[in-house]
Amino acid sequence: MREKHEKTNAMRALDRVKARYAVHSYGSGEAVSGVEVARMLGQDERRVFKTLVTEGKSGAHYAFMVPAAEELDLKKAAACVGEKSLSMLRSKELLPLTGYVHGGCSPIGMKKPLRTVAHETAKDFDAIFFSAGKIGLQIEASLETLRMAVPVELADVVAQR
Repeated sequence: MREKHEKTNAMRALDRVKARYAVHSYGSGEAVSGVEVARMLGQDERRVFKTLVTEGKSGAHYAFMVPAAEELDLKKAAACVGEKSLSMLRSKELLPLTGYVHGGCSPIGMKKPLRTVAHETAKDFDAIFFSAGKIGLQIEASLETLRMAVPVELADVVAQR
């Protein structure tokens, strides 16, 4: 039997475009790292993406999706969106801007859609995982499905190890 979840804005946005996706629950509802989410879901951490919100020197905001174990390279990310520099959005500014809390930020269903860039490896998988818009829930969907709900660009935006 399919597990029922209370619909989030992200799920409603996918439903509006009749997208096929799966919802997975994990943990106790407390914010954990992307790597821990991948472990709890039994998934490869390269397939589990975290959504990070930034602010450009211009004042514009951007969403970046990077694999759970990776770090966003702010210089690469800024160049990708044509900004001189980017900084991470402070946690207290996330909810008013996106409607989501730290640890539960989805690239879909934000209060105001943001230009969204995913790390180029998202194209390497049949499906990726990303926040469903609530801590403890992840959406599994293809990149094409994600793009049905929000335009997503691909670029190399992670820091070199």
